[in-house]
Amino acid sequence: MPTYTVTTANLSLSRQQKSQIADAITTAHNSQTGAPRFFSQVLFTSLDEGEHFVGGGVNNAPHVYVSGLVREGRSAEIKQALMTHVLEAIARIAGITSEEVWIYLQDIPASQMIEFGRFLPAPGDEAEWERGMSPEKRAKLSN
Repeated sequence: MPTYTVTTANLSLSRQQKSQIADAITTAHNSQTGAPRFFSQVLFTSLDEGEHFVGGGVNNAPHVYVSGLVREGRSAEIKQALMTHVLEAIARIAGITSEEVWIYLQDIPASQMIEFGRFLPAPGDEAEWERGMSPEKRAKLSN
């Protein structure tokens, strides 16, 4: 499951903006990688004033930092397209420039990730893996 942590500094996002960003990240990940939407999770954190430093000095400008942990096995082109969609959506939704959005993706082997009580499948094997879930869990995730 891709896990995206969205951290803001000098910027307060409304609940609606967070929901829009979470949906945009989920949609981008799904459309670029083919992974099911329910795989994506998005976490939000915000830094207090004076807790974000750039170049050794306190940053006073609005800033959004996205750290994404994703399964390895995707091409650079797919990951760059994913990041571009996320960048554009966050800048638009947050009302900031793209220069104020930084995104980092980190690949993790599926064999080093457990979710829903099982090791994750390799990219492309999600359907078979999903069939191994309990009917109750599959029903809950489809809602």
